[in-house]
Amino acid sequence: MTLLTLSASVTGLKPSCDKDSCHPTTGQTAACFVALYMIALGTGGIKPCVSSFGADQFNETDETGRKKKSSFFNWFYLSINIGELVASSVLVWIQMNVGWGWGFGVPAVAMAVAVVFFFLGSKLYRIQKPGGSPITRIVQVIVATFRKSNVLVPADKSLLYETLEEESQIQGSRKLEHTNKFKFFDKAAVKTQDDNIKGSTSPWRLCTVTQVEELKSIIRLLPVWASGIVFSTVYNQMSTMFVLQGNTMDQHMGPHFQIPSASLSLFDNLTVIFWAPVYDRIIVPYARKFTGHERGFTQLQRMGIGLVISIVSMITAGILEVVRLNFVQKNNYYDLKHAPDAMRSLCSALSLTTVALGNYLSTLLVTIVTKITTRGGKLGWIPDNMNRGHLDYFYWLLAILSFLNFILYLWSSKWFTYKKATGHPQRD
Repeated sequence: MTLLTLSASVTGLKPSCDKDSCHPTTGQTAACFVALYMIALGTGGIKPCVSSFGADQFNETDETGRKKKSSFFNWFYLSINIGELVASSVLVWIQMNVGWGWGFGVPAVAMAVAVVFFFLGSKLYRIQKPGGSPITRIVQVIVATFRKSNVLVPADKSLLYETLEEESQIQGSRKLEHTNKFKFFDKAAVKTQDDNIKGSTSPWRLCTVTQVEELKSIIRLLPVWASGIVFSTVYNQMSTMFVLQGNTMDQHMGPHFQIPSASLSLFDNLTVIFWAPVYDRIIVPYARKFTGHERGFTQLQRMGIGLVISIVSMITAGILEVVRLNFVQKNNYYDLKHAPDAMRSLCSALSLTTVALGNYLSTLLVTIVTKITTRGGKLGWIPDNMNRGHLDYFYWLLAILSFLNFILYLWSSKWFTYKKATGHPQRD
């Protein structure tokens, strides 16, 4: 953030600009991109870990702890949206009216303050010791399985290898109960005479049931994970097509107040800020009475509800675009504007990859749609002048993809099973 601030404010790093455009040198462009990729790298380090670290602060084996952990995530998400609200309103105003140096400088200072606060609380945190790389454990199961491809799995699953201790071999992780799905990987937990090398058991030849079940959990998770890609594509429209759509609309609210199109996403943040406490304090206790689930709804049910809402949002966006285009055609506004536990962190990181893949899918869809719809010299669905295009068709396409994605999600959610853990995780 500091480098990005410097690239927008310091002579030599800041490109020279005239009335119409800026003219950065190769070095200036490189400095900007290095800053952006450093931010991406830093974000990739923070996001998968911060929510998991928050979960570590609660005792999952205690009923009160589980309820508090669920509540924590609701308020955690609320705080994120408050930050995004400030970013899409105050920071946008600063960038447009004061300058990009200040626009980048303010969040750079905020990030520095956050780092200081994080370290000030170090003595208060409950720390779960690292249990080793989950990726290494997954590869070990795969290697051990194929080494024992000719070994028969015993009918009595209690004969499969597992530690005798209450806790698993994985530091800070509870044991996982054996499941009957993906039985092929159970071969990795079958004990043979070749497992010992120089008097000790090699993890590349013999794995515990818990380690095998970790791999099974990831495999069961993948179809549900994949459903998040289309959802992220839909969510991505708030920072892309919705902004282009907003550029062509009257952004005034009253005679003196105007909302920049880049700030339209603040309505998403305001909605979350309103609904997060309502959901946590009203909806969850009410739903708990009917479902009997301590969190009101299961995780799969909450995801399913979110996917349905994403379908409705694309239908609504499509209807709005039809109304907007009818208004444009009726008033001849065609040229109004031109728009330019051991695996928590891994699973969190895996879920965040849907955001990245959703962004790539959104870009791919725009590229494909543009190429197909501009054949024969046509303007296409998404031309530079949005008033002459058919953005509504693009929204209908996303609504259809979201519906198909929801159907696949329903199928995969039936296939998914929640993990069953035993024992208590070790903590400091």
